[in-house]
Amino acid sequence: MDNRAEVRDFLTSRRARLTPDQAGLTLYGTNRRVKGLRREEVAMLADVSTDYYTRLERGNLSGVSESVLESVATALKLDESERVHLLDLARAANAGGRRRRTTGKQQLRPGVQRILDSLSAPSYVRNNRLDLLGVNQLGRALLSDLYSADTTCPNLARYLFLDDRSRDFYADWTAVAKDVVASLRLQAGHTPYDRGLTDLVGELSTRSEEFRTWWAGHTVRLHRTSTKQMHHPVVGDLELTGEALELPGDAGLTIITYTVEPSTPSAEALQFLSNWTVSETAPRNTPERTG
Repeated sequence: MDNRAEVRDFLTSRRARLTPDQAGLTLYGTNRRVKGLRREEVAMLADVSTDYYTRLERGNLSGVSESVLESVATALKLDESERVHLLDLARAANAGGRRRRTTGKQQLRPGVQRILDSLSAPSYVRNNRLDLLGVNQLGRALLSDLYSADTTCPNLARYLFLDDRSRDFYADWTAVAKDVVASLRLQAGHTPYDRGLTDLVGELSTRSEEFRTWWAGHTVRLHRTSTKQMHHPVVGDLELTGEALELPGDAGLTIITYTVEPSTPSAEALQFLSNWTVSETAPRNTPERTG
């Protein structure tokens, strides 16, 4: 991934979406030849020279102080996710030729799997490439499509963009898929030399026009909580709220657990799924206890 191109496209796209009115600028005349703000307007808002901001927007973030980056972020009205992304892009630019090590094959510690198994809610552990490294019994039942293929480490992004069943499973497939693209884009800024992530983005860009289009939008988003509408093949419709719990001792790994509002049809459906899962995994010929 070309860091200069990433910086250029990100800053240009953020400037293009911001109007003078949104930025609090007085507009003189209507003959504007650019979409959104002009470079000199962003420079004025960030309290830097136009030449200096132009240098930044051309992709050169080397040596830029964090205070200047914060000023630019404020001028462009970046949200928290976008500020994090800009700082990540700057760190990568200032790393010079020192590339970060590519993350090798990750393994789930037995203790983390025991945490998953102790949870009564559907839960799984994913890495920042959205590989599912571990899952509890109810989580596997909920995400049955991902585990129906002969794989021990399914990938959520591949499922969304390369498996048509995902469009039936997620009621608002477009919103979920865009969130996944935004999450991967944020991670690409944080670990630009992760070979596994680069290969995943290349594969999805080649095989999915929707992924390719949304990736080019440079939208980034921190994934902490979200409510999803799902249609499960066994229990029907479910509304679940996902919570992301980062594992401090396992860099890049996050537990995702789904909760449900009590005394709702979704709660009843989830309980039915839990009962069904137990019945499906219970031994068929258990000998009777004697004595």
